[in-house]
Amino acid sequence: MDSARRDGFFSQAGLGVSVAGLTKRYRTAAEEIYALHGIDWEVAPGDAVAIMGPSGCGKTTLLNLLAGVDRASGGSVVVGGEDLTRAPERALEEYRLLRVGFVFQLFNLVPTISALENLEMPMMIRGVPADERRARAESLLATVGIAEKAAKRPEELSGGEQQRVAVALALANDPALILADEPTGNLDSENAIAITRLLLSLSADHGKTVILVSHDAAVVRQFPKVSAMRDGRFVRSANSDG
Repeated sequence: MDSARRDGFFSQAGLGVSVAGLTKRYRTAAEEIYALHGIDWEVAPGDAVAIMGPSGCGKTTLLNLLAGVDRASGGSVVVGGEDLTRAPERALEEYRLLRVGFVFQLFNLVPTISALENLEMPMMIRGVPADERRARAESLLATVGIAEKAAKRPEELSGGEQQRVAVALALANDPALILADEPTGNLDSENAIAITRLLLSLSADHGKTVILVSHDAAVVRQFPKVSAMRDGRFVRSANSDG
C-alpha cells in the first residue's frame, strides 16, 4: 500500500488480489453446472487488468466473488491479505461498503434523486457528516468531469454522463478495489473509450486496483494487462503476462 500514490482525496491505495483453485458451481434439478473450474490468478496492488471473453465464460461470476457478493464452492479468494471465502457475512458487508467499488453496465442510480444525492447515499450509510459528504460528492463529480450536472436526476443525463456518475458512486467511500462489469456495454464508442480512460486513471493516478470485464475488444485494448477466459477458465494472457 505504501508504494501506491496518495493524494489526500483518494487515500486508500490498491489491494492485491489472488485466487487459488477457485471453483463456483450451481446445482439444478437435472445437473451440476460449473461457472469456474479451479482457477488460479493474481493481480498486483494498483494494477489495471481487463478480463475478456464471451458471455457465459465466468467473468461476472469471478467479479461477484471478488466483490464478496457471492460465495465460492471451493478454493480461496484473497484480497488485501484477507480470504473472503472464510470471512463472516458481517465482515463481508463492511468490505463491500468500504473497500470495494462496483461499476455496472446498467448504471444502478436511484432515478428520483439528483446525481449529487446519489453519491451521498453510500457515505450516509457509512455515517459521514452531511457537510463532508456533500463536499466529497461535489469533488467526485468534478473528478469525473460533470460537476455542472450535480442537480440533474439520472433521466436528465445522457448515457455517458450517467456512467460517469456511476463511476463516481463506486468511488464514494474511497475503495481500494474497483470492479467494473461491462461498464461500456450501453455506450457509444466515444463514450466507451472516455469511461475506459477514466477507469484507467484511477490506477495510474491514484493507485487503485482496477479490474474490468468486457467482450469489447476496443475497450480491452486500452488496458496494459489483459487476461482471457473461456468456459470458466483462464486460457491465455491476451497482451501481457498478467
